[in-house]
Amino acid sequence: MRRSSRMRKKIWHIFPADSTAAELAGELKVSVLLAQAMINRGIKSADEARSFLDPKLNELIEPERMPGISGAVDRIEKAIKDREKIVIYGDYDVDGITAVTILLRLFTLIGANVDYYIPHRIEEGYGLNIEAIEQIVQTGAKVLISVDCGITAFESALAAKDNNIDLIITDHHRPASDGSVPQAVAIVHPNLNEDYPSQENAGATVAFKLAWAVVNRIKGGEATPEHLKQFLVNATILAAMGTIADVINIRGENRIISSFGLRAFGESRLPGIRALIDAANVTSDTIDSFHIGYCLAPMLNAAGRMGHARLAVELLTSDNEIKAMRIAEYLKEQNKQRQQLEKKIFKHASAMMSGTGMDKPERKTIVLASEDWHTGVIGIVASRLVDRYCKPAILFNISDGKAQGSARSIEGFDLLAAITACSDELNSFGGHAMAAGLTIDADKIDKFTETLENYAVNNWSIDEVVGKLEIDAVCSLKDLTIPFVKSLATLGPFGRGNPTPIFAAKGVRLVASPRRVGRSGEHLQIAICDNSGQMRCIGFGMANIEKQLLENEFFNVAFEPQIDNFYGKPTIQLVLSDIQFEK
Repeated sequence: MRRSSRMRKKIWHIFPADSTAAELAGELKVSVLLAQAMINRGIKSADEARSFLDPKLNELIEPERMPGISGAVDRIEKAIKDREKIVIYGDYDVDGITAVTILLRLFTLIGANVDYYIPHRIEEGYGLNIEAIEQIVQTGAKVLISVDCGITAFESALAAKDNNIDLIITDHHRPASDGSVPQAVAIVHPNLNEDYPSQENAGATVAFKLAWAVVNRIKGGEATPEHLKQFLVNATILAAMGTIADVINIRGENRIISSFGLRAFGESRLPGIRALIDAANVTSDTIDSFHIGYCLAPMLNAAGRMGHARLAVELLTSDNEIKAMRIAEYLKEQNKQRQQLEKKIFKHASAMMSGTGMDKPERKTIVLASEDWHTGVIGIVASRLVDRYCKPAILFNISDGKAQGSARSIEGFDLLAAITACSDELNSFGGHAMAAGLTIDADKIDKFTETLENYAVNNWSIDEVVGKLEIDAVCSLKDLTIPFVKSLATLGPFGRGNPTPIFAAKGVRLVASPRRVGRSGEHLQIAICDNSGQMRCIGFGMANIEKQLLENEFFNVAFEPQIDNFYGKPTIQLVLSDIQFEK
């Protein structure tokens, strides 16, 4: 269930009814509303729709087409044959954790001499670092494979070369603006060839493609051995987790991987996956993108935020059910601690917003800093500020005159391009359009804040600062049948590039007085009706508009229709995204 953010007024963008929707609906034998939702997502023909609704693994791009992959497989094949030690170096978020797990499980399965390294979020920060490479050298490693990082690690790549380690970079973050790349034996990256069909892959998907290519090299022209076939199925689960958790555009190949991985998720017998599901109390028979994004991924992320991400890799690679269960329960507790800390920091940051004037409508960016914030949590708080204020946000934790920051953006504002343009004051930075990490001397934060705001003023239209709500269609309440709402699930998995369908009903009225619900009474439960029927609704964080609802006879609602089985019998409930009152 998606909860609406308590944001300032949203501008509704209702897709115009398409004249071809009825024809498409007839060909597919679906409702016109479902056909309209597909047209809104750029799907115009019945063939496109069938492919979208039923993605198939045989439509995946062959791994050998991924830029740089052949050279990487050549070096890995030699290392395996000569029993050279391979070390996998990954990021500490879910995408990095799942990418490490994919390659670690494969290399262990085929008997390679392999280990892995994940930097400590607070002590080492993001990406390949020279000190870690020097430690890895001492272990006797001959091949270093980066996953979900490395594409801008120029100095670290030179350090690897100076220490006679062959570096293979696999990454999905944006390369340097001038097109230069670090020195490496091979660089596996979807953006290195503009003709590659899938330019937006998660780091875990890049690792999956490399693993798949290694499997192809091992089997030669023969059929894939059963144990390697099962490995590839499990790898799609991990790649799906990385894709959804990293908010990658879920279209094209990413949709195929996410869709298949989610289907395989609930059937997986991997102890770590089962323990994660059980610890998160996910009882649904079908794992969807909501469960990944809001239930499972936060537990894995808690390992890197509150402690060390190695624990999450141990969970996902463990074949011992008892060990996996203990780790999962520990991560669950760490996630609870993270939630408490997040609330505390968010409250502090929100108070700072008014004190600094960054909550003013004309202000385009948010930059806040404190010596009291936990570095592992500020990224989540930045996301919450983006949700509330519809502005890109950067939060810094200051320690000993240095500041480490996490940045989050809003659709339409390229965060990495903005930070790159304002990077003179920074010590380091990296990321992509929607999220980034950066470091700076504390005494330069004010200057950076001013420069970033000026960049936004000159490069971002004021219209884009206002929260926009994309609405698929206007409907009557009678249209919201259980079969129709169930059919909406066929459009999933949902995420960036394929949002959850939102509909609107106009001219509705209250059936009874609103009821405040929730621990603090912050949510609103209402029943509405139009000339065709009535429906129950829940508005998360909407208790503050109770008075307006009672003062207005008619209003408009935007919502996500969902099936509610709470009372044992399926009924429709509308999860409100926004309410508009007639002027």
